[in-house]
Amino acid sequence: MMMQGLEQSSAELVNPQGKSNVLLVCEHASHYIPDNFANLGLSEAERLSHIGWDIGAAGMARLLSNTLDASLVLQRYSRLLYDCNRPPCEASAIPPLSEVIEIPGNKDLTKEQRNYRIQHIYETFHQEIAAQVATRKAAGRETILVTIHSFTPVFMGKNRAVQLGVISHESNTFARDFYLSASKRSGFDIRMNEPYGPTDPVLHMVTRHGDEQHIRNIMLEVRNDLIVDEAGQQEWAKLVADTLNSLA
Repeated sequence: MMMQGLEQSSAELVNPQGKSNVLLVCEHASHYIPDNFANLGLSEAERLSHIGWDIGAAGMARLLSNTLDASLVLQRYSRLLYDCNRPPCEASAIPPLSEVIEIPGNKDLTKEQRNYRIQHIYETFHQEIAAQVATRKAAGRETILVTIHSFTPVFMGKNRAVQLGVISHESNTFARDFYLSASKRSGFDIRMNEPYGPTDPVLHMVTRHGDEQHIRNIMLEVRNDLIVDEAGQQEWAKLVADTLNSLA
């Protein structure tokens, strides 16, 4: 019975005393699935592929945290157990299918099993982020919420040329300013709302903890072949850090 295995908090807080106004979040930081869940019926290769986590995102986020002296909240479990960038009402929060790969361990869950994951992964993670924002507000500190993601170069057989996607609601002027500044300081292919946008269910995190709290926010998607190693992560962390500093 899949009712143990999530005893460890889903939220890992890095650099909690960080002085930057930026609060970094990485929802898809880990491919870890506790033994109790038997890899959700997946092969090891499938678990370690991009369907299980955002490859390179955690490494880049940690470098950004260090460069900016910013606090960072990482999610400790695979997105396949629960995708913390989805509300519980979304079917894709616990996906029975990812692209063309079936997830046997996510099929035919009881209400109790589903609620267990919601409580121990989703709620715990979001409570930590809400607490960070509330503490800053109480101290009179500004918060700029920045979420770090990566995406696969090929999706459903289609190549993606974009290298950095700046994802936001159309009304987000901070995201637009970030896009313009990053584009000026690099020769990379940077685009607004590609490969995802407001019509996709990907803005839950920045909506809940950014827009609804009236704080500046942005979701960044880096193509994962560019950040598979530390050199690439450093290059992209520097671009993002320099751009954020230019907008501070």
